Amino acid sequence: MGCGLKDDKASLASSQIAPFSHQPHRPPSTPASKEVWKKGGRMFSILLAVHLALLACTLVSSGAFEKIAVHDYDVFFLLTVMMLIVIAWIIFYLASTSRCPDAIPCRDSHAGPIWLRGGLILFAIFSLVMDVFKIGYYSSFYSCLSAIKIIYPIVQAIFVVVQTYFLWISAKDCVHVHLNVTRCGLMLTLTTNLAVWMSAVTDESVHKAHSKFRKNVTEELFRWLLKVGMRSSSAEECNCNSQICQIFNNGYFWLYPFNIEYSLFASAMVYVMWKNVGRFIDHHSHHIHRLKFRLFQRTFFVGIVLGLIILVSGLGVLVLYEVQINSSTESSKKSQALSMYYIFNIVCLGLMSLVCIGGSVIYRFDKRDMDRHKNPTRTLDVALLMGSALGQYAISYYSIVAIVASTPRDAVSALNLTYALLMIAQHTFQNIFIIEGLHRQPPKEDHRCDSHQKDLYGLTFANINAVSLRVPDSGSTLASTTASGAEGIHTSDFIRSLTAPKMNWRRKFLREISMFLLLSNIILWIMPAFGARPQFDNDTELNFYGDSMWPAIVDICLPFGIFYRMHAVASLLEVYIMS
Repeated sequence: MGCGLKDDKASLASSQIAPFSHQPHRPPSTPASKEVWKKGGRMFSILLAVHLALLACTLVSSGAFEKIAVHDYDVFFLLTVMMLIVIAWIIFYLASTSRCPDAIPCRDSHAGPIWLRGGLILFAIFSLVMDVFKIGYYSSFYSCLSAIKIIYPIVQAIFVVVQTYFLWISAKDCVHVHLNVTRCGLMLTLTTNLAVWMSAVTDESVHKAHSKFRKNVTEELFRWLLKVGMRSSSAEECNCNSQICQIFNNGYFWLYPFNIEYSLFASAMVYVMWKNVGRFIDHHSHHIHRLKFRLFQRTFFVGIVLGLIILVSGLGVLVLYEVQINSSTESSKKSQALSMYYIFNIVCLGLMSLVCIGGSVIYRFDKRDMDRHKNPTRTLDVALLMGSALGQYAISYYSIVAIVASTPRDAVSALNLTYALLMIAQHTFQNIFIIEGLHRQPPKEDHRCDSHQKDLYGLTFANINAVSLRVPDSGSTLASTTASGAEGIHTSDFIRSLTAPKMNWRRKFLREISMFLLLSNIILWIMPAFGARPQFDNDTELNFYGDSMWPAIVDICLPFGIFYRMHAVASLLEVYIMS
């Protein structure tokens, strides 16, 4: 298996031969300062990804409707083939890079941070549990199902394990072998994750629509469901009467949000790897900041306490909302549940907006320089924040138009209007705060204390010498050596304690703000991801846009809004550590 160094314009070879030549040593700035991109290979990999994504999107969307002769097992077959190809390519990549010592000459320190990879592993674990539930559910009546329905979750579990291991060890790679093959393989991996994400979102939306309209089964609603033409799952045509089958059925649908987030996290990490293929990193400008994550140090605990209060209160509101919406058919109970949901979100979004404005004001007094170095990870973070926020923007603006144009207006409509306006404001202010925090350089505390540290060193060693002159020379040489060594250790600890930098008030407030926003975004992710979706329970938008248009808008836009919250959590964690 060759190393494929022909695509690198002999950059690596020249850098290896240079130390042995008689010419004076030059820093590798000439080839390394320019990132060698293969435009043709990148364009071909993008075209491959676009065509596969369109094919997968066509099959997934067609398989969700009854009147189109595309079944869910056709979608599963395509996804299974794509995942098997990706697994084979990952094995090829790991084998080829391990055999070639110069395959990865540099690594991107910003790509794949530990908290992002840790979140990926967490979502991977829940995705594996979901696959186990799927296998158990489909195995309960395998005789009346296609075999691909059981093969698909098995292959998906293997795919999750292999891809998670691959991203854990290779997320920072700047590979320089088989460049075109690597780019195509990474784009295939990205497209496969997006296709799995589309399938999961569609399956979850169809399931929620069926479960919602089946609770109050009437002939009128049933005819509406047939009119829309949504396909019922082929597994529902089989009998699932046993209790264990019902547990598997309900369990894997509750775990769908974790699998959805796993696919999106993996897609983001794979995209950064694709951007880093063939990249040379200039170590003179690409600083590596080894920051320590101190959660319970240098903080007032205000942000953590307030965030935990919001998180616990949100969980209580979610439970009460689900109970009242799903167990009662009275309109008063429904209005009460909606009012409770909107009031909590208005309070939460209002606090988050004010905190983000305060953080942006504090940044005006921050003396840290802006980090203007090229960083594909940060560029992707900003693009995902801005792009995924469009989903919630769209839902909010549709709601505003429906509420303003509809009559009559009640208290629930007023709360809904306030909620939509605050949602737009909070997304905007939070994006400004996060983006500004991501572009700040880490604090350079060590450089501020240089002169002070020198004075302390001189003062300390002067005192040591003065003390040593007063100590009588009684004892062996070994004892004096040991004593001086111990004295040096204590002196070093004393100097370190005196020169320890103090965190200023700006950084402390920024850490409090980041932690509060992080915990608040977690609960705002949990609520819609696990069923609290007032867009389907509030009749204002449904009556204004119709039974077909409004559910389609929500089903398309809401997954982006849910992803925004989880991506904001990861970005805020990075801002917290950088502060």
